[in-house]
Amino acid sequence: MCAAGRRWGRRERAVLWCVLVSAWEAAWGQLRYSVAEEMPKGSFVGDVAKDLRLDLPALRHHDLSILDKGRTQHFALHGKTGHLVTAERLDREQLCRLVEKCVLRCEVIVEGEMQVYGIEVEITDINDNAPSFREAETEVRMSETTAPGSLFPLAEAHDPDVGPNSLQRYELSGDEHFSLAVQAGPGGAQRPELVLAKALDREEAAFHELVLRASDGGEPARTGTARIRVAVLDANDNAPMFSQAEYTVRVPEDVPVGSVLVTVTAADADEGLNGHVKYSLKKVSDMASQVFQLESETGAITLVRSLDFEEGDSYELKVQAEDGGGLFDTAKVAISVTDVNDNAPELTVSTALSEISEDAPSGTVVALLHVQDRDSGANGEVRCSIAERVPFRLERSFEDYYRVVTASELDREAVAEYNVTVRAADGGSPALWSSAVLALRVLDVNDNAPVFAEARYSARLPENNAAGALVLTVRAADADWGQNARVRYRLSEGRVRGAPLSSYVSVQAETGALYALRSFDYEEVREVGLWVRAEDGGAPALSSNVSVRLVIVDENDNAPQVLYPPAAAAAAAAAGAGWAGVELAPRSAEPGALVAKVVAVDADAGQNAWLSYELAKATEPGLFRVGLHSGEVRTARFPLARDAARQSLVVVVKDHGRPALSATATLTVVLAESVAELLSELGSAAAAPGEAAGSLTRWLVVAVAAVSCLFLAFLLLLLALRLRRWRRSQLLAAGSGALRGVPASHFVGIDGVRAFLHSYSHEVSLTADSRKSQLRLSGGSCCDTLPARPPPDEPAPLLGEDPAGARRADPAAPPQAQPNTDWRFSQTQRPGTSGSQNGEEGGAWPNNQFDTEMLQAMILASANEAADGNSTLGGGTGTMGLSARYGPQFTLQHVPDYRQNVYIPGSTATLTNAAGKRDAKSAGSSGGNKKKSGKKEK
Repeated sequence: MCAAGRRWGRRERAVLWCVLVSAWEAAWGQLRYSVAEEMPKGSFVGDVAKDLRLDLPALRHHDLSILDKGRTQHFALHGKTGHLVTAERLDREQLCRLVEKCVLRCEVIVEGEMQVYGIEVEITDINDNAPSFREAETEVRMSETTAPGSLFPLAEAHDPDVGPNSLQRYELSGDEHFSLAVQAGPGGAQRPELVLAKALDREEAAFHELVLRASDGGEPARTGTARIRVAVLDANDNAPMFSQAEYTVRVPEDVPVGSVLVTVTAADADEGLNGHVKYSLKKVSDMASQVFQLESETGAITLVRSLDFEEGDSYELKVQAEDGGGLFDTAKVAISVTDVNDNAPELTVSTALSEISEDAPSGTVVALLHVQDRDSGANGEVRCSIAERVPFRLERSFEDYYRVVTASELDREAVAEYNVTVRAADGGSPALWSSAVLALRVLDVNDNAPVFAEARYSARLPENNAAGALVLTVRAADADWGQNARVRYRLSEGRVRGAPLSSYVSVQAETGALYALRSFDYEEVREVGLWVRAEDGGAPALSSNVSVRLVIVDENDNAPQVLYPPAAAAAAAAAGAGWAGVELAPRSAEPGALVAKVVAVDADAGQNAWLSYELAKATEPGLFRVGLHSGEVRTARFPLARDAARQSLVVVVKDHGRPALSATATLTVVLAESVAELLSELGSAAAAPGEAAGSLTRWLVVAVAAVSCLFLAFLLLLLALRLRRWRRSQLLAAGSGALRGVPASHFVGIDGVRAFLHSYSHEVSLTADSRKSQLRLSGGSCCDTLPARPPPDEPAPLLGEDPAGARRADPAAPPQAQPNTDWRFSQTQRPGTSGSQNGEEGGAWPNNQFDTEMLQAMILASANEAADGNSTLGGGTGTMGLSARYGPQFTLQHVPDYRQNVYIPGSTATLTNAAGKRDAKSAGSSGGNKKKSGKKEK
């Protein structure tokens, strides 16, 4: 039981060891498979995707492929299944001539992961080759004196297969004189030798025919045969002998073709034909037979093809020296090839990027490289480096694979394209190297804002420029590329004198040209400051601003303006009217005395505003002079008696512009010693009216005549109205008998009617300006003159009703007051034209015909009343209070309330009954004393 447990433990450990080895190999990216030779194309070798633990759906994204190194591809990889298959029929003997274990290597790259995996495939041997001899027929010469037991080497058979399928045994048939002996050589090789078993007798048989058969160990076994003919010779007792049993030669691989590598020599003591030695190669490989050649007469071994240490580093030859009698000797020649640095490193770009963004982070993989050197030792040690000073570095990836990664941030504006040269050099002396160039274009990122060519711009623009004139051009450059470098210009918001900046100037978005949209006036705007923004086309866009200063240059477009004397004063002085523009100069003034000063200004600036004064015209030339720059008018000499008292001076004011503009000022200087003399002079001048004064007088006369005509027409119209009213009063007087039975107290006198009408009159005053009017209501109140009409719900007695019934209807009426002799109004309180104060007041008369007739009847009855009757207006509620003898039968209901018919021109206000009611209450409480009321109204 214990023994079984120990065996089981060893088995578990072996299995565990195999699993660990497999896991270690998989972790280091190494896969191993085996496949038999001579398999048809497309035969399955191994499942690479499964062994690399790659999901089948992700294979399209990973892009699994076999690296191409420029050599024959023996395997292929299915992209969909991940299976490794044979790309052609494989022959182990052809692929691995000198190697017993035939292993082919390839590399698989996963593009998405930038990872490389190594694969080793062992080509297993099958028995597809039979043993073969180099010569199908061989002749062996033996002396008849050869002693039995002598050994004669035979040509060896060659079988390319290995292992059990290789050559296993020899068999000899054909004659009893000979037997076969097989000797074991180094490495397990078998050397067939012919053994003379029985003495020869040339007389019995001059030739012996033998068959040598070689067999391998395959199933079924394959065989090869060689015919051996033994010629029996006469006796030759001395065999050739080599000078040494083994020749060793070391030659460099770069030895030229045709060179003699070594010469073998053998001596034979015999003479004649038996002493003539010839050399031949008895055992040589196919490769060696193609590289070396043995001279049969001299024994010189020459090089017929270039040596390559990488193909073969050692060769072993077996040379035989044979004399003419058939005796021979053998020697071994070992040729060692030393490595020479004759192979430059092979640098292959497995995968590489063609473009990279400039904002790629440091460490981004750009390319994957593979390097190898076929030399050995120090000659095969390769060192990779990047020659230029570029922001890239090399990192070792897997065995002989390197990655090119970014070492720092990239800047497209500094370098837009990189040609990265990777150099691989070996350790030979002199060193050999090779290089690969990686062309990499840097993609732009919008990381640069536009930059203006100048820190600030300024331009001078003459005023009165044409609208649309080009002022200046701003330019900004963007270090980016493409759309990110496309710059557009626009104005920042601003205002000039309260107006938007865009109404003054504009900028062309593409070119940056700044245009003036209007004509500038230096006197209004002297300087315009603005900001222009340049913005690129990136996302997000970057921008920068620059200040632009436009200085408006003044032009001489404003003539001087004379402030004193003013233009109106000068004109008036020239016309001889008034005091305007007149200066007084005493006749006793000395030369240089200041008379006046012309004051002028110019709206321009600079030289255009420099003013100069000169006297252009004078009544007496030489009497006055003008200061060139001050404008002061001074006397140039003493005034003379013959000089006119009134001097007119014309002063020209000029600026210094080009062309110069000018203005004139006219001064009137009176030569007088006193103000009285000045007034006398001015009066005499005004006594002679001119043509303009005569025209004004004519218009005034016409205006007065027109006003007079209008006034006369108004008087005639007023007279006609008076006559008409007088005629109506005469007609009413004839029919006054119908009112004789009415009490006289129900009527009012003419003065009372006038007072009634005056209470509703209004006063209108007109100014001389026909567009203005003034309306003023009379300040007097009618409350104490006429009580309001009784409410509509109280019945009004008609004419002819019984006074007693009226009294019964109003039992609460107060007793009638005594007559008052002071009831009459003054002349100024009476309404109408005759009683108005200013002759402009007029009463408001009723328009209803019935009311008019009733009022005329009352006036007629009042005319018949005695002059001493009581005219108090407060005789009772609802009556006029004319006289107590008429009784209260005649009420105010028979007299209409004319306040309803009065309107104010230019206003919507009317006199209402509410005021009348308020006045009636006041009248009732006053007790009939109307004298005070009249005074108050006054």
